[in-house]
Amino acid sequence: MSFFKNQFANVVEWQEFRDDMIFYKWSNHEIKKGSRLIIRPGQDAIFFNNGKIEGVFQDEGEYDIESQIIPFLSTLKGFKFGFNSGMRVEVLFVNTKEFVVKWGTQNAINIPAPGLPGGMPIRANGTFNFKVADYIALIDQIAGVREQYLVEDVKIRITAVLDQLLMKWISREGKDMFNLQANSFDISKGIQDDLDMQMLKSGISVTGFNVMSFSYPKEIQDRINKNASHGMVSDVGRYQQIELTDGMASGKMSGGGAASDMAGMMMGMNIAGKMLNQMNQQPQNQPAPPSSDAPASTEGQKRPNFCPNCGTKNEGSNFCPNCGQKLV
Repeated sequence: MSFFKNQFANVVEWQEFRDDMIFYKWSNHEIKKGSRLIIRPGQDAIFFNNGKIEGVFQDEGEYDIESQIIPFLSTLKGFKFGFNSGMRVEVLFVNTKEFVVKWGTQNAINIPAPGLPGGMPIRANGTFNFKVADYIALIDQIAGVREQYLVEDVKIRITAVLDQLLMKWISREGKDMFNLQANSFDISKGIQDDLDMQMLKSGISVTGFNVMSFSYPKEIQDRINKNASHGMVSDVGRYQQIELTDGMASGKMSGGGAASDMAGMMMGMNIAGKMLNQMNQQPQNQPAPPSSDAPASTEGQKRPNFCPNCGTKNEGSNFCPNCGQKLV
């Protein structure tokens, strides 16, 4: 029985597949007569020998290696299985999907900024995308010496140079240190191009890079928020009133005590001052409007010479001396 044990056919496939695995090298280097190849969706199978690619098979399915695979291999197409010999060749299975990986700065990056001798400490986070693009470079640089390769391995390589690239592209062209989010597209595109150039040497293409957010130290962020509020109200006096009102409304100045009393007194003085200013700005010499209670003037109105009621002659009075008829 031991005489025939090497003649048993084997199945060449990706065993123990994982979603985070970039490639897997089939461990049995000798393919027996009658062996079959299984390619699943999202996989490519690469036959290579002594570091040289013999053939790449991309269509999913199950294949007889002797009749359907060997005829398409570059230098092994005439290989014939012997009674007690198999074909010694390596098979690399590659995950063809695009991987999406989250990243974040481990430590704050000190970006040079005017007025800050130690630089502006900034953190950032986002995602990057990558996929296998060059099988020859992949085998040359990585698969030739490793049995498998994981997403975590790529992440470690990228994050190792990410701090320097962030510093380079944030500092470039005088980016506004306090409004980095507005420039995040340009920063992301520059970092992607640099990463792609580096990773292509290993057969991996960085297909996307995105900075989702930048974060500053609390003191800097508070100052940014305050400056934004100043700009929104466009008036320092009004900003102080809003600050004071918000503080009282939130309860930070409630409960009595000297702080709350002082706040109330300041608000009252501000309001009184504004009222006084408004009064002083009104025209000083405008005549007062006539009172609605004052009697209407009768000057200039013509009185009749005779009473229209009884005919008595009028001597200039407003009422008839005989019958009392009103004459104006």
